[in-house]
Amino acid sequence: MFLSSAMSVLDHVSEFQETVVRRSTREIVADKVISLIASGTLRVGELLPGERDLAAAFQVSRETVRGGMQILAARGFVEISHGARTKIINADVGPVMMGLREAKFMNSYDLDAIHAARLLVERAVVASAALSISEETLGFLEENLAAQLEALDDPVRFLISDREFHLGIYQSCTNPVLADFVSDLYAYMLEDRRDAMSRPGAIRRSYDDHVQILDALRKRDPDGTTNAFQTHLDRILLTTRSILSSEPQPKSGGSEA
Repeated sequence: MFLSSAMSVLDHVSEFQETVVRRSTREIVADKVISLIASGTLRVGELLPGERDLAAAFQVSRETVRGGMQILAARGFVEISHGARTKIINADVGPVMMGLREAKFMNSYDLDAIHAARLLVERAVVASAALSISEETLGFLEENLAAQLEALDDPVRFLISDREFHLGIYQSCTNPVLADFVSDLYAYMLEDRRDAMSRPGAIRRSYDDHVQILDALRKRDPDGTTNAFQTHLDRILLTTRSILSSEPQPKSGGSEA
């Protein structure tokens, strides 16, 4: 009841919808890559996926990707070499906003608290998206799934497409404030989720979840969409918890001699 009322009220707060800063598609691509660096999905010293793969993930032309890389190179974040893939050379991106909060700010929260928040808010967001999603966005998600299918052996490529898949759904919600908030929640511990995606079968299971989510969205089925998302969120909780439990624990007591 509370969420329904909140969404109804905020739907009429027009200033959130009227302050969109117009940017070129190249600038948008550059900002997407910066957000991936800020979240830890992309790391210093690594090579970016090729132009073709990035174009498929972002659903833009290769020329647009090339322009985005040139913007990043001019700002000192990547190094472009002729005949080679672009390299990340700088992760000092400063405060980067995924939605309403800085990208790394979410990591200060407890895993179970984030999961509970995602279940509470994200279910409402995707239910709204199921009723309002456009045919254009459904087409984007279908193309995105095709890109994911080609990245089943590459966690970085998959997570780039995964982010676009989730944000495409969130942004179909009729309430932009809640869409931004769940975008923040999505950014939680992405670096650890990247490690989780490296485990055998993890990408395929996530891809299969996405297939079920898209099927429910095509049917404009809010209940089916929320149920598919809950299955997916529960899986994210389990895989993230598994990664955290396998990390070395800090030693207790005084410093070593």
